[in-house]
Amino acid sequence: MNNYLTEKQIAAVRYIVNDVDSSVSFYTNILGFKVDQHVKSAFAALTLGDLRLFINSPGAGGAGHAMPDGTMPAPGGWNRFQLQVKDIEVAVEDLKNKGAKFRNEIVKGVGGKQILLEDPSKNLIELFEFPS
Repeated sequence: MNNYLTEKQIAAVRYIVNDVDSSVSFYTNILGFKVDQHVKSAFAALTLGDLRLFINSPGAGGAGHAMPDGTMPAPGGWNRFQLQVKDIEVAVEDLKNKGAKFRNEIVKGVGGKQILLEDPSKNLIELFEFPS
């Protein structure tokens, strides 16, 4: 390990969201995250096991500020973090019953099955099931 990273090299994932409060509701009520910190309409720190998720609204805090060229951070895109599930079909059905939206259908690949879940700002969470 180098001398400038902490031992836990991936300390957190950060998403820019359109609405911090609705995102907190989504991540806690639908996916089971716990709230560590929630500054209404601006920022939240959430955890699920060892995963720590920071969510910011555009313009809030250092992560939400414009870049030197004026570009504002925005939600969405294709970057994502992955949650491993035991049975992807059961997970998808349960999440759909809770109102979750998916970008695609379950895809079966050589490494396993996956599907892309969208948060309220269209940031992605990949659900992944290893082959049995």
